[in-house]
Amino acid sequence: MKTLYHFATALFLTMTAALAAAADLPLGRGDVLKISVFGNPDLSLEAKVGESGAITFPLIGEVSVEGLVPAEAERAIARRLESGGFVRRPQVNIQVSSFQSQQVSVLGLVNRPGRYPMDGKRTLVDMLALAGGISPEGGDTAVLVRNRAGQPYKEVIDLPDMMHSGDLRVNAELQGGDIIYVERAPKFYIYGEVQRPGAYRLEKNMTVIQALSAGGGLNPRGTERGVRIKRLNGHGGLDIIDAGHGDVLRPDDVVFVRESLF
Repeated sequence: MKTLYHFATALFLTMTAALAAAADLPLGRGDVLKISVFGNPDLSLEAKVGESGAITFPLIGEVSVEGLVPAEAERAIARRLESGGFVRRPQVNIQVSSFQSQQVSVLGLVNRPGRYPMDGKRTLVDMLALAGGISPEGGDTAVLVRNRAGQPYKEVIDLPDMMHSGDLRVNAELQGGDIIYVERAPKFYIYGEVQRPGAYRLEKNMTVIQALSAGGGLNPRGTERGVRIKRLNGHGGLDIIDAGHGDVLRPDDVVFVRESLF
């Protein structure tokens, strides 16, 4: 019973925090608002912000709310009701049912890509969680594309580094229109005299000896001497490198294990 009480309390606090955060977001086209006026049930309605950025409210007609936070929209409606002589000292309350104007796109290698509404203040990690997290094929970095003051720019966030360091300053707070993209994880390829030749996920700072382990180790004919890396260079050609066990691989490297001569 005590556990249930604590869970209910935590849920209530979470919902309260979400509602408080939502109150800070500006309204926009497509948002759905539940509006009520204390003591005047006939003025309660659900309204959608139109393409003009306005809603239509009884008695006072169109009210422009685009760009206003809910508290500002409440005051705008109250002023019109009072100045028109319709309601004395009106107490207007607005709850946002759906923030359709404030959406973030989460694309790439996540489990549930799509557009997600901002129902409060959300960060990069929040949105990745809403999208079901990164899929097994996804990489360790997220690309955040934003537009601020008319200028598009992007940030690349290394998620494991952020978690290991505990530096949440890079866990950016998002705004409507932001795009998160998770790229496919880089791969390397291994073939020749190994147990399991094929393509494998390239981990950060992965070495040749770790690549051999990922490939199941050498088969009876293989030798650790003379391992080679075939690597694309910047001129469209292929470099062949005699590799040591501690050499660090790069994306799309091909590791070749030769057959022992003895």
